[in-house]
Amino acid sequence: MQYRQLGRSGLRVSVLTLGTMTFGGAGNFAKTGTTDAAGARRLIDLCLDAGVNLFDTADVYSRGQSEEILGQALQGRRDRVLLTTKARFAMGDGPNDAGSSRQHLIQACEASLRRLGTDYLDLYQLHEWDGQTPVDETLRALDDLVRAGKVRYVGVSNFSGWHLMKMLAAADTGHLVRPVSQQIHYTLQAREAEYELVPIAVDQGVGILVWSPLAGGLLSGKYRRGQAMPEGTRHLANWGEPPVHDQDRLYDIVDMLVELADARGVPPAQLALAWLLGRPGVASLVIGARDEAQLLANLAAADLELDAEERRRLDEVSAVPLPYPYWHQAKTAKDRLSPADLALLAPHLPG
Repeated sequence: MQYRQLGRSGLRVSVLTLGTMTFGGAGNFAKTGTTDAAGARRLIDLCLDAGVNLFDTADVYSRGQSEEILGQALQGRRDRVLLTTKARFAMGDGPNDAGSSRQHLIQACEASLRRLGTDYLDLYQLHEWDGQTPVDETLRALDDLVRAGKVRYVGVSNFSGWHLMKMLAAADTGHLVRPVSQQIHYTLQAREAEYELVPIAVDQGVGILVWSPLAGGLLSGKYRRGQAMPEGTRHLANWGEPPVHDQDRLYDIVDMLVELADARGVPPAQLALAWLLGRPGVASLVIGARDEAQLLANLAAADLELDAEERRRLDEVSAVPLPYPYWHQAKTAKDRLSPADLALLAPHLPG
């Protein structure tokens, strides 16, 4: 297992993180999995044996059940792992049971600590942007949690570029705790993060954690052009996370993954994960699993390195066009581009 620095912090995280959305199975989350405490303990055993040190959950996953099961499964070995959870979404029907206000964040953090059976969180993440709470209120609440010893690092998730830069600027100006990570959706099928979020990661030292790095299973190789959908799965037109805007492009990407994977003798999913691990700013991929076989297959991606030709072919089949102002910058600003600029523009510049 490789370990990478999480953004501009001293924290080292494994390149693969276990996501626990499958733990519990309450409400709509039953569609993703129904792992109980015994099953969770076994998956965690496999992760620890492989060197995984970061475990990701959220209060909203199965209305707190995911946190409870993760806490139970980690009893007696809390000191061996890094725990991260998230808050922002509604956990009740009251007017202050959602959002990133001081009221909600402090209440949510204390509830998560109880469910997880721990005194502190290694990383506490804002699960989504809250456009109605002043950023400095949110940051001061997070800063207080850090000073109280309940949280060690903070991060964000699902922020746009300007949302993230606004929060970083407020943190720096107010000398408040600064986010060290952003958990985002980023895959071969969905590369929009490369426009703003990846360059910000490189420029501002905000480590990238990738959620759903296999696009909810779309990049597993099970969804092929001209073949019947796997039994019991959604049709592509009904896919919400991530939405499929161009089915032909998706099938082209999957075809390339399958071709390269067959030549390697590995599952296509491993190549999709390995491609992400070679992208700028990426610290760790949050992988989930319904069973042990799926988890072991995904864990093997940590040791898979793509060669230049494999990476080139995957880059080309999944490439997205440059919108304005990036095509203009590639054409006229190539003499003065930073490493953050090049994270997006390098493939588009003349050789």
